[in-house]
Amino acid sequence: MSEIMAIVGAGPVGTQTARLLADRGERVVLVTRSGRGPDLAGVTRVAVDAADPDALAAAVTGARALFNCANPTDYTVWDRVWPPLADGLLQAAERTGATLVTASCLYGYGPTGAPMVEGQPDLATDHKGRLRAAMWAQARSRHQAGRITAVEVRASDYVGVGVGANGHVTRQLPTVVRGRGAWVIGRPDLPHTWTDVADMARALVTVADRPDTWGQIWHAPSNEPRTQRQAITDVLAAAGHGPVPVRGIPAPALRAVGLVNPLMREVAELSYMFSRPYVMSSAQSQEVLGLMPTPWDEVCRRTATGNPAGAVRV
Repeated sequence: MSEIMAIVGAGPVGTQTARLLADRGERVVLVTRSGRGPDLAGVTRVAVDAADPDALAAAVTGARALFNCANPTDYTVWDRVWPPLADGLLQAAERTGATLVTASCLYGYGPTGAPMVEGQPDLATDHKGRLRAAMWAQARSRHQAGRITAVEVRASDYVGVGVGANGHVTRQLPTVVRGRGAWVIGRPDLPHTWTDVADMARALVTVADRPDTWGQIWHAPSNEPRTQRQAITDVLAAAGHGPVPVRGIPAPALRAVGLVNPLMREVAELSYMFSRPYVMSSAQSQEVLGLMPTPWDEVCRRTATGNPAGAVRV
């Protein structure tokens, strides 16, 4: 009989993870506050506030793994939303015995001048990075104490199907497919790692199946870095369009706008990601987990056709 797998969050990563698990015959419980999510065979959608540990534990009882694919897209609410949500997930994992598998980002590492690798310390200086680092520290502490089993997968900025306005490349599509130029954060010609959401889902499902990976951080398989200009140009080419001008918005300009716009203030805190090379190595994951990133040409095709604006032929 197939096992129960529970997923919190129905964004691009949660959706891809649900699809991957359902395709291999698992029974999937997809948890969101609204009860909305993809209509997939084998996936049961439930409306539960994951910050309520009693309700979450009841909804995921019997699950072998509990995937944290939640991702509050509004940075201005992170300090309010994440702590109770993270606690609800920890408590539910402890009460049910499900392995907590967290989809995370690179923010915890903070500014770094070298390629990011598993095992390096979390040295974030901004509050969003410190928050994500603290979430992993809490999960690892409970794992080491034998209270839960936990594992975390980190990825760089997302490309691929369904990323939409939340991706640095995909948010440009409504403009650039019409031949207009793109304005990007920071310097457009610095190397930057991009992760396909489908590759992130494959990594999450893989570590959930591998007890030898638990208690550690892993990196989702990702291609060699491309600059923002290269990534946008390659996705446009996959959609049958030529290149467009790509210009950078300097960090001081973001900080100036942030004086009156709270969201831009939060974005400006992360501008270091685009003012220096921002490269993540997934060599260890590729070797140990046996996962290779989807070829870049295919990633670009998915990104071009899997987001509404990218599917427009102008």
